Amino acid sequence: MTSSQFSTALTITYIPNALMELPMNLLMKRIGANVTLPVMVVLWGIACASQGAVHSYHGLLACRFFLGVFEGGLFPGIVLLLSNFYKRHAMQFRFATMFSVSSLAGAFSGLLAFGIQHLNGKRGIAGWQWIFILEGVFTIFFALVTFFLVPASPRDIKLLTEEEREAYCRDLADHWSGDADTDGKYEEAFSWSEVASALTNAPHVLMLALSLFFNGVTVFGLANFIPTIVNALGHSPNRTQLLTVPPYACSFVFSILSAYFCDKYKNRGVMVTFCALIAATGYAIFLGSKHKSADYGALYLQIIGIYGITPCLATWTTNNTQPHYRRATAVAIVLAASSVGGILSTWLFTDPPRFHKATSINLAFSLGIATTSVCLIVYFKVRNAEKRREVERLLQIQGEGTEKGGWDSAEERRRLGDRHPRFEFTL
Repeated sequence: MTSSQFSTALTITYIPNALMELPMNLLMKRIGANVTLPVMVVLWGIACASQGAVHSYHGLLACRFFLGVFEGGLFPGIVLLLSNFYKRHAMQFRFATMFSVSSLAGAFSGLLAFGIQHLNGKRGIAGWQWIFILEGVFTIFFALVTFFLVPASPRDIKLLTEEEREAYCRDLADHWSGDADTDGKYEEAFSWSEVASALTNAPHVLMLALSLFFNGVTVFGLANFIPTIVNALGHSPNRTQLLTVPPYACSFVFSILSAYFCDKYKNRGVMVTFCALIAATGYAIFLGSKHKSADYGALYLQIIGIYGITPCLATWTTNNTQPHYRRATAVAIVLAASSVGGILSTWLFTDPPRFHKATSINLAFSLGIATTSVCLIVYFKVRNAEKRREVERLLQIQGEGTEKGGWDSAEERRRLGDRHPRFEFTL
């Protein structure tokens, strides 16, 4: 393929990916995450394995299109599922554990590719075909296993007793988390107005979407082109595969540690800003360096910083958006923005070996993430102060208001979600 054809093959994945995220998130509550997520991964694995059987460029484009269709609802679906099961300030560690496996996969994908290529010629199949076939088969197998492991909701966790499930759901509701009311049984009715409110009545969602667009450009650019970047340093293809492993392994450790401290101190924005500046430093070094060792070292900073941002931003979105359909829409919107960023990233790496254009844009976008994060911190502080004043006013006028139909009743809390005066935004 030409570089233009390669970029087109990547782009055609991200377009259906972005379009599928909102519909699948809205359907997940009705069908059940225990069905939608495993089915998507099975189909995703089939599309992946099918790439090993293509014999034409158009066949590859077809496989990439369906890969995007089936992958589209997976990442936002997992984010939404986790937000149903964990309290707001205990979620990032869990989400980072899941997402940082992506970093670990980035490390092992190089090792796997290096090992699988040794099957070149076996059964008349080329090494590159074996990579797609085997990774697709592994994906299908593990997806089938998850049919028996993923519960639809906290009330369906078989490892807990009925009393434990009731207590757990009440605890989630008390901390403005999950979907259940304090009685553990509330089911929110679907409403298009609630879906639209995530766009029309939630400025922070649009700001987070902008951050994740910037982040999508950088994350997907590294994910798709890091072998090309390392190869441009003058290494052999096999050594290139091996050299992509250490930066991702370091990113895995950093993501877990940063998530632990974010949950402990109930703060996301400071870590987003810090990680963005780490990444920006890496891009700046890569731009100004004339030594291959410095270029490779800069990749560590880029990958550690960029992969540390995504869990913060995704968790920040779920922390500050309630109830369910408003949150489901917000998660889909911000992650669709990330996919749109992925589309842009596929067309930036056009000037090897230095990739000056891509690196310059990624540097600017990393600084953009830091700036947007600071703006969000200020916005949430202002909104929390407004909410405290509103609570004081309501207490003076209407009293506690906890009776049925009162301003601070369970019904009003679940109906208004993050718009309720008692809801405090996570900084």
